Amino acid sequence: MTVRPEPSKLERAQTRPTAIVVGAGFGGIALAIRLQSMGFQTTLLDNRDKPGGRAYVYEIDGFKFDGGPTVITDPDCLEELFTLTGREMKDYVELLPVDPFYRLQWEDGEVLDYNNDQDFLEEQIRKRNPDDVEGYRKFLAYSQELYKEGYEKLGTTAFLKVSQMFAAAPQLVRLRADRSVYQQVSKYVKDEKTRQLLSFQSLLVGGNPFATSAIYALIHALERKGGVWFAKGGTGALVAGLISLFKDIGGELRLNAEVTDIHTERDRATGVTTEDGWTMKADMVASNADVVHTYSKLLRGHKRGQAYGKALKKKRHSMSLFVIYFGLKTPTPKGLKHHIILFGQRYKELIAEIFGKGGKLSDDFSLYMHAPCVTDKSMAPEGKSSYYVLAPVPHLGHADLDWDEIGPAYTQKILDYLEEHAIPGLNENLEVLHTLTPFGFRDIMNSHLGSAFSVEPILTQSAWFRPHNRDDVIGNMYITGAGTHPGAGVPGVVGAAKATAGVIEGDFAGALSKLKATGWPSNT
Repeated sequence: MTVRPEPSKLERAQTRPTAIVVGAGFGGIALAIRLQSMGFQTTLLDNRDKPGGRAYVYEIDGFKFDGGPTVITDPDCLEELFTLTGREMKDYVELLPVDPFYRLQWEDGEVLDYNNDQDFLEEQIRKRNPDDVEGYRKFLAYSQELYKEGYEKLGTTAFLKVSQMFAAAPQLVRLRADRSVYQQVSKYVKDEKTRQLLSFQSLLVGGNPFATSAIYALIHALERKGGVWFAKGGTGALVAGLISLFKDIGGELRLNAEVTDIHTERDRATGVTTEDGWTMKADMVASNADVVHTYSKLLRGHKRGQAYGKALKKKRHSMSLFVIYFGLKTPTPKGLKHHIILFGQRYKELIAEIFGKGGKLSDDFSLYMHAPCVTDKSMAPEGKSSYYVLAPVPHLGHADLDWDEIGPAYTQKILDYLEEHAIPGLNENLEVLHTLTPFGFRDIMNSHLGSAFSVEPILTQSAWFRPHNRDDVIGNMYITGAGTHPGAGVPGVVGAAKATAGVIEGDFAGALSKLKATGWPSNT
């Protein structure tokens, strides 16, 4: 019997297919981990000096500020990235429970703490309208059914053919995906504040509750099922844990690597070039960058990029954000909660102005405030506290504002509002201040029109109607992240990575099968 010798590292490297992933946000990192564990020699590129994308960490005078996503739901989808490599998430990062999930606060002084305690939640709903308790139970059951159909069954499915959409259509019709989140919520409960409680979550993925498909009401069931979590050390610690995992299984990360071109030959992607002239060839390329930027800029050398880039610009895009990161000389005020939604006097009218083409910034606002030191005091120097607050604002296509000029005054207006409604003495104790405007989303993150969540998640821009996980023309060009199916949010982009990875695994089945015969991939 002939015994085949174990292949050398060089021989193994020569037989491995190669992959490039552009953009080290959650979606790009998740895809890179899947590809590396699948057997690809994977290189992950990002234009900034740290990975994370929208989850970039700002560190100023000992204060740590998570740049973007701080509401971590469905920890199982994150755990899966570790288990598929034979590892455990607890060895890389610790997730801490957040309770309540959110505090909702209105200008009239009313407060509603939303958590996973059914009796506690129902009692708060009962105080506002006793009839809404039964309505809420029915809504929860509806949301749970949406979760099974829209998240568990379809959330990691790559809609590459319209037939897949037709196959899913009967269930989507039955669940009234043609209606908006707010319309469906209103069917079940009558109190306006309870309606806001059950509909605001779509804003966290860039959707207008009055226009976004009711399928996104599944977010409520997602939160109730998996809870809301915060990574010890911040969302940046979760990013660091995922990057460590990627490197541990042999992946390569290159930072300060602004990709300027995705090269093609006929209808195949062949590699990339970065701003400093570095070039790499690969068997496939995937982009976690903004989809408009990917096609209109990075793929501008191919007629597909030129044509589809123009088409994507015509789609509806989500709103932008104005974000203030600030540190105080004092500890977090007693009684403050980790996640706080501060509703202004208007809800529907304000959201209409944020998503509309009015060309102006509203005089009022509703805010989301993140106070991480409630859960993890390490986010600020001892005895101090860190925060960020964001206001949804129109993207630059709807309101072409000079944020360099209006930003300082808008910042002070929001800080004054927080001092009045949430943090007494804020201005007096302010020590650190940093802002991110729609200009930052446009210029730093390459987001079309400064949109914070890419293509708006309305029904006619969902599933098959979103940019596909594999390009329709360039056969080895793949898309992941918020711009493709299923959409924005940490579970969304991690799900997109799983869907995209499934397509890639099928496309490279032959090469991966040969690789396995050599003893690869090895995740140990």
